[in-house]
Amino acid sequence: MEIQSSSTDIASFEGKVAVVTGGSRGIGKAICDELIRLGAKVVIGAISDRGQKVAKQYNKEAGKKVAMFLRTDVSRYDDNKALFQLAESEFGGVDIAILNAGTCDNSDNLFTPLDDKLEERIFNVNAVGMIKSSKVAILHMAKRGGGSIVCTSSAGGFYSIPALTAYVATKHAVIGYVRSCAFLPEVCNVRVNAVCPTFVDTEFLDNVRTVDGIPEPYYDFTDTIPTVPMSVIIDGVFKYLGDNTKNGILYHKKINKKKN
Repeated sequence: MEIQSSSTDIASFEGKVAVVTGGSRGIGKAICDELIRLGAKVVIGAISDRGQKVAKQYNKEAGKKVAMFLRTDVSRYDDNKALFQLAESEFGGVDIAILNAGTCDNSDNLFTPLDDKLEERIFNVNAVGMIKSSKVAILHMAKRGGGSIVCTSSAGGFYSIPALTAYVATKHAVIGYVRSCAFLPEVCNVRVNAVCPTFVDTEFLDNVRTVDGIPEPYYDFTDTIPTVPMSVIIDGVFKYLGDNTKNGILYHKKINKKKN
């Protein structure tokens, strides 16, 4: 059986359908903005209902339905299945998945209470949630003839950061998973890549600068180093989406300056 390649050879984003988890703000919202600008349709999954307002604004500006929102907890298969099914029922299928949902809850867990729910949440969202979303995405893309998945990891997936022990562990997991999916184009014509930024000036950074409202001294240094411009992240994401030779690659401009 010959594998179709139209879904991963993304020369134009016009009419393509993208599911974006964590798409209501920050990096996810910036990616949605660019997808909409390029003519794609987006289905936003987020734990916050803020995504409803984002989708409505896209539709209002376009004068037609180009976006949908569904409240989604990526740690649950039922939520992931509903999100991708919405994309299929409303827009015909899924070509692109941006797996960006993440949390920094209990990100420095070395000396926190021995609380199962507190301990597991960051892993359930950042690592397990990403894996669950990707498995559902792959099933939908296989029906479509292929697709492209981009995960949001972090430079913390390469390095150790003493004040972000649990967060770093989850991002190492994302990198390991992406590298382990490098065989997928041979099976179902689906590519999986990851962007791995350092600090980005979003609400996420505000959340890790304080713990329970108390300033975290370790993060004084974040005010002395440059943050990654959103344009760099967008460049990495769309480099992967638009080039079907990119697969199992980790994009971090400050680590690897070669053109992958």
